[in-house]
Amino acid sequence: MRVNADSTLFDRLVSVRAIYWVVTVALGAAVLNGGCRRATPNQVVVYTSVDQVFSEPVFRTFERRGTQIRSLFDTEETKSTGVLNRLLTEAPNPQADVFWSGDPMRALVLVEKGLVERYIAPNASAIPEQFRAADGAWTGFAARARVILVNRNRVATGDAPRSIRDLASPQFKGQCAMANPLYGTTTMHVAALFAAWGDADAKAFLQAVKSNGVRIASSNGEVKRLVASGEAAIGLTDTDDAHEALEAKAPVDVVWPDQEGLGTLVMPTVVVLVKGGPHPDAGRRLIDFLLSAEVERRMAEKAAHMPLRGDVTVPGVRRIAEVRAMQVDYQRVAAEMQRIQPWLRDWVGL
Repeated sequence: MRVNADSTLFDRLVSVRAIYWVVTVALGAAVLNGGCRRATPNQVVVYTSVDQVFSEPVFRTFERRGTQIRSLFDTEETKSTGVLNRLLTEAPNPQADVFWSGDPMRALVLVEKGLVERYIAPNASAIPEQFRAADGAWTGFAARARVILVNRNRVATGDAPRSIRDLASPQFKGQCAMANPLYGTTTMHVAALFAAWGDADAKAFLQAVKSNGVRIASSNGEVKRLVASGEAAIGLTDTDDAHEALEAKAPVDVVWPDQEGLGTLVMPTVVVLVKGGPHPDAGRRLIDFLLSAEVERRMAEKAAHMPLRGDVTVPGVRRIAEVRAMQVDYQRVAAEMQRIQPWLRDWVGL
C-alpha cells in the first residue's frame, strides 16, 4: 500500500481539519515542547488518539515508576486526526517518542511513511500474532469490536440478528442505524468486508442495506443513542459505545455478529515507537508497560476494551479467546479504505 499526501486515505484522515490543526499546532508547540526539542532524562513524550479519560490514568500510573510523561491528546474537535497530522508535520524533527493509536489505521499511515522504529517488546509474544506486526513495526492490544446493539423493547430475543447481513433483512426494514461509512470505525468495517467478500458481494450488501432504509447516523455514539431510545431497533456500533448503553441500564442487548461464519471485526488499539524521537529508551519502557497485563486489565475495567493477552480476565468483558474474530490483514484493509472512498461517497450521496 502506498500512502502519500495525494492519497484519499491521507486526505480523509488528515485534511478534513487541516486548518484547525495548523492553529492548534502553532498554539500548542510552545506548551508541549517549550519551543524546541529537548531530550530530558527520565522523560517520555507520547501522543495518543485514545480517549483522554482512559489513557491519562494509564500514563499517571507509569509516571509513578519514575519516568515523567509529556502527553498530547486528540480532542473532540480534531476527531482523532490531530495527533496524526502533528506527527506527520514533525517528521523532519520528531518531538514524540510513542504514538498510541485508537485503531490500527492511523498507525499504519506512519508505518507506510517510514516514520516508526521497529521494536519487538519482550512481552509482545503474549499478543496473538494477527494483532501485531512480525517485524515489530506495530503492536496491538486492548481492542474494541464491531457489534450489533439491539433494543429489547422492539426486538424479541428469538428474533435478534445474528449477522451483519441482517441489516439488509426485510425483518428490520426501516429499523436499522449505522454511522456514516465515510468516517471512523465504520469505514474500517466496510473496507474489511470488501477485503473479505470482494467488490461484487460487498457492494451488493451495502446496496441492499440502503434499500432496506438504513438510517445513517453521525457517529457510533449516535447509533447507541438511537437504539437505546428505541428510535432504531438495531444498530451497528463499537463495543465501547455498547458498554455505555449497558452501564446506563438502557433496554439493550449486544450481539457479536457472525460467530458461526465470518467472525466479528476486532480493532486493537496500536502502539508504535516514533523513529528519531528524543527519548527512545524511555519510549521502549512505556511500550513495554502499555503491553502489560496491568494495562489491558485497566482498559477492560474502565473502557470495556477486550484483552488480547490470554492471562487477563475481567468479568463482563469478553476475552479474545472467547470470540470468533474476523481474519484481517490490517494493511490490506487500509488500502481498501483508500480505494473504495469514491464509491462510498456515491453510496452516501455526496
